[in-house]
Order: sequence, then C-alpha cells, then structure tokens
Amino acid sequence: MTDVDHREAAAGAALRAALERYFDEVPRPAARAEDWGPLTLFVRERPGGNWPHFARPALGASRPPTAADVAQVRARQRELGVPERFEWVAETTPGLRAAAREAGLGVLEYPLMTLDTAEGPAADPRTVIPQLPDGVRIRVLEAGDPALPGALAVPRLVFTAPAPGAPRADRAELAVEAGRLRADGTVAHMEQRMRAGLVRIAVAVAEDGTPVCAGQHQPAGTATEIVGVGTLPSARRRGIGLALTAALVADARAHGVRTVVLSAADDDVARLYARLGFRHAGTVVIGEPEPGEPTG
Repeated sequence: MTDVDHREAAAGAALRAALERYFDEVPRPAARAEDWGPLTLFVRERPGGNWPHFARPALGASRPPTAADVAQVRARQRELGVPERFEWVAETTPGLRAAAREAGLGVLEYPLMTLDTAEGPAADPRTVIPQLPDGVRIRVLEAGDPALPGALAVPRLVFTAPAPGAPRADRAELAVEAGRLRADGTVAHMEQRMRAGLVRIAVAVAEDGTPVCAGQHQPAGTATEIVGVGTLPSARRRGIGLALTAALVADARAHGVRTVVLSAADDDVARLYARLGFRHAGTVVIGEPEPGEPTG
C-alpha cells in the first residue's frame, strides 16, 4: 500500500468515525436512548415526527453485535410497539449484516455519500442542475411559516406505501395529510426542533402555492444529514429534487456545517448527487422484518 493509499484509508476511517458520532448524537434530543450492550435503541418520547426511530451500533461498544443482541432488541421494540428497525454503516460495523439476517431480519443497502462544503460544484448549483420549471420557487422555512404543514406532508405522502388500489400520492392528498400532521403533533414538534436549530426544512412551491417537493437537514456540530427529500409524482423528472438538495447544502454551509451526508435510494440517484459534489463514503444498511412477517 502506498503512502497515498494509507492517507486515503486513514481519512476514510476518520470520516466514518465522525459520522458514527453524528448518527449517535442526532436522534437524542427527541428520543430516549436505551443501552443494550453493543446496540443503542432510540425510542421517541414526544408526539409527532415524520420518521421512526431505530436501533444502531452503540458508540464505542467493546464488542460487535451478535444475532442474540439483535433478537433481544427486537423483543424490546415489540414490547414498546415501535418499528423493528436497525440502521448502521456496513464498513463501520461489518458483522451486523450477518447477525441481523441470522436474527430474522431482511436487509436493504443504500449508497452513503458525503460532501465537504468547502469543495465541489455545489458551491454554484446553477452549473450542475437544470433551471427550475416556470413558477417553481425554493425556500428554507422558519418556525411558524404557514407552508410548514404542506412541506412535511409531501415526503410523508411520497415515502408512505399506499394501500392496494389507493390513488398515488399527489396534490389532492396534501391538505388531508397536512391536517393529520397538525393533529398528531408533528407540526408543533418540528417547530420546536426548528427553533432549537436541530432541523432545517426546505420546500419547493408551485406557482399556485402548492408544495411539490420538500426535504430537510439535521445539523449537529459541524455535520448534518439531508433526509426525506421527496417530490410529488406530477413534479418529478424536472430537476426539482436536485435543486432542493442543493438549496439544503447551501443552507448548511451558511450555518457553519462542514460535512453533509445523505443516503441515496440507488446507484442512479447517487450519480445525480455526485453532480453536486457528493462522494461515495460507504453503505447504509437498514434491517427490518421481511414483508409479511408478523412482528407482534
């Protein structure tokens, strides 16, 4: 191995260690962290929220998780009535994939990508993304903005699997979903997080005021993760999602963030993010019960 290889390997290891600290820190303001040996289970303690919490490798664990550890946490998740979900970085905890499968979980893998905000073409996203469609505008919201419920409703509709025969998520369902998010406490909870500087939310709005794409980043220290960028079906393939991601990167940079991380849905999406300067940094693995498996 050359000196260059050694330096690159050391830099990659340092980046993954920093990301482990970030992934451990970012759920804590809204969750109770339960210690299960080499695993930490994050349990939501407040109402609302767009995404379920999960279990992940414990920071600084003295041993790797085993199938028995995974099974024990799954039993606790069933006891609490929360999703049986595990998330980790394959390169940092390589043995957990096999342990999760042995414990009966299916695993899905996604490209993990990072961007140093001092580098890359995201410094001028106009050079790498198409012009927005006529009438579409992107802005970052503050707490109390009347567009917030709709901005939270877009990714909820996009990423929630519809029941068989249900209409696909689009503008007609936005008002109903926004009302649900007000009622279940999600909007109020997100406003608290926004005021505390724990989340920044961007929305793309059509000329008639309808939100068509939204996403957020979750800063902690000098790192942040872009999550939940979703575009309504009627507005896809027009560059809006990529433009909104660039807006989130610019907002992160403006707030002193050094490292931006995200997971791409697949390699094709990863290539789109590469146009903004993101680089492959590893593999995110999600372990969940196989479809149709009873979890109660």
